[in-house]
Amino acid sequence: MPEQATIFELITNAGIVVQVVMGMLVLASLVSWMMIFQKAILLNRAQRDLDRFEDHFWSGIDLRELYQNLEENSSLNGIENLFYSGFREYTRLAEQAGADPDAIMQGVQRAMRIALSREEARLDTHLPFLATVGSTSPYVGLFGTVWGIMNSFRSLANMSQATLASVAPGISEALVATAMGLFAAIPAVIAFNRYSARVDSLVKRYEAFSDEVTTILHRAAHVRN
Repeated sequence: MPEQATIFELITNAGIVVQVVMGMLVLASLVSWMMIFQKAILLNRAQRDLDRFEDHFWSGIDLRELYQNLEENSSLNGIENLFYSGFREYTRLAEQAGADPDAIMQGVQRAMRIALSREEARLDTHLPFLATVGSTSPYVGLFGTVWGIMNSFRSLANMSQATLASVAPGISEALVATAMGLFAAIPAVIAFNRYSARVDSLVKRYEAFSDEVTTILHRAAHVRN
C-alpha cells in the first residue's frame, strides 16, 4: 500500500482529539506558509525601494524637487515615507517667522522617529505569528501524541492478550501528530530567524539614512539663519 494512503488512514482512524490537534496544526502550517510568502514579497520590495531611492537621493537631485515629487504619491512606504515625513516637517517649521534652527531640527528628528517606528512595525508584520507557530506547534503535536498513546494503552485493559499489533496502529496514529507539529514548526522557525535578520538590516539602513538627512537639513537650517 502506498505510504500516502497509509498516512491518510492513520489520520482518518485517529481519535477525535488527535484529529482536532492535527487539524489545528495543518491550519497553522497553511497560514504560516501564506505569511512566509507575503513577508518575502514585502521585504524584497522594501529592499528594492531602498536601493532605488538611495541611488536617486545621492544622484544630486534637489531635495525640494524630490519632496514635491513624493507629494504626488498618495501611498508612501519605507525610505520614501521616512524622507517625506522629515522634509515636510522641516518645510513647515522653516516657513515660520523667526524659527529657531534647533527647534526645527527637533521637529524633524521627531517626525522621522515616528515614521521609522511605523515602518519598523510594518516590516515586523506576521513575525510574531511565525514565532508563535514555531515555538508552540511541537508541543501541540506532542499533546496529540500523548493523548493518542494514552488511549492506546487504555484499550489494553479490555484485551485478554496484549500484542504489539493491537497497540501499534494507535501509537502510529498518535505519532503522526508529532510529525505534523514539526512540519508546521520548522519552516516557521527558519522563516522567523531569516526575516528578523532582514528586518534588522533594513531598519539599520533606515536609521543611517535618517541620520544623513538630519545632517543635511541641520546644515541647511543654520545656513538660512
